[in-house]
Amino acid sequence: MSPVIDWYFDFISPFAYLQSTGLAELATRARIAPRPLLFAGLLDHWRNVGPAELAPKRTWTFEHVSWLAHRDNIALTMPPEHPFNPLPLLRLALACGADGVVPVAVVARIFRFVWQQGHLPSHTIAFGELLDELRVSPADIDTPAVKQALRENGQRAISAKVFGVPTSVIEDRQFWGYEARDMLCAFLEGDEFFSSAGFKAAREVPVGLQRKQGPAS
Repeated sequence: MSPVIDWYFDFISPFAYLQSTGLAELATRARIAPRPLLFAGLLDHWRNVGPAELAPKRTWTFEHVSWLAHRDNIALTMPPEHPFNPLPLLRLALACGADGVVPVAVVARIFRFVWQQGHLPSHTIAFGELLDELRVSPADIDTPAVKQALRENGQRAISAKVFGVPTSVIEDRQFWGYEARDMLCAFLEGDEFFSSAGFKAAREVPVGLQRKQGPAS
C-alpha cells in the first residue's frame, strides 16, 4: 500500500502555492491527504512571526517566490495585498472535503484563485463565483463542523510538531518548505541516507547557548 502524506498548508503561503502545483505528480508516489490549517495558529503556538511580518524578510520572501516561480515555470500573480484573511478560503476547502482532508483538485483551484488570478476572499464577486464553481453555499463554509475541522487540523499539526507551511508529514517525519520536495522524494524512494549515522547526528545536535528574549539593550 502506498504511504500517506499529510500535507499541511494555508492559502496565505506563496510557498505552499508553489508546492501545490506538484501535488498531482507527487500523488503518483504516495497518497496525499491535504489538510488546511491556519498558519497564524502555528505562529502563535511556537511564538514565531511570519515572513511577511518582518519588513526586510517580507521583501526577500516575495522576491524569492518570484524567482522560484520563474525558475520552475510556474504561473504567478501576486495578490493585491498580503497578509490577508485566509479563513474563508480554508473553510471553503474543508466544506469540499471530509474528515479534515480536501481533494487535491479543490486545493489547486483555490490556490489558483489567489496566486494566479490575484483574487482575495474579500473580492465579493470573484469569491461568490468561486463558491458557485465549487458548488458551495456561503452557509456551508460557516458551519460548526467546518470550523471544528479547521481547529482539529491545527491541533493535529502541532501534535506532529509542524511549525510552518507547507509541511509534509510521513511516518512521523517532517519535510518543511517548497524546496524540501527533493528530500521528500528521496525518502519515498528509500534513500539510505535517512538511516545513516550522519543524518542521525544532524537530528541530535545538542542545544547550546540560548539567546535572551527581546531586543538587545
